[in-house]
Amino acid sequence: MWPDDRVVRFVEENFLPARVHVKEDAELFQRYGERYKAAWTPTILLLDADGVEHHRIEGFLPADDFLAQLMLGRARLAFDQQQWADAERRFKEVVERFPDSDAAAEALYWAGVAPYKATGDPASLKATGQAFKRRYRDTPWAKKASVWA
Repeated sequence: MWPDDRVVRFVEENFLPARVHVKEDAELFQRYGERYKAAWTPTILLLDADGVEHHRIEGFLPADDFLAQLMLGRARLAFDQQQWADAERRFKEVVERFPDSDAAAEALYWAGVAPYKATGDPASLKATGQAFKRRYRDTPWAKKASVWA
């Protein structure tokens, strides 16, 4: 399914993958394509056990960027389940492993929000706002964090 062994391993270790092919499974794709608003292929949806979407990846990406997005999605799932420490650790992992990916700035932002959600202490927000002054300055995520600095 994926040509990069790192992607295969990550998916197998972290998700229960299911594939709906737009042509081979046309009826199924029509049903779920409408439900999840999958307008383009590939559309990778990270869902929980109840079918609730927590992250989506649309279109093809190079392996490193795809892995970063998968990791970001896994972190979003932990965040949405209010597993703050796990979410923070996973968001930071995206920044550390894939600092040049598009996912890194978003992960940095949420890595600051997670401890705030856990404790109510704004120190993590302030630190994150300061971190954006050094990294990812020209991203929309830096603008969002600018009020914290």
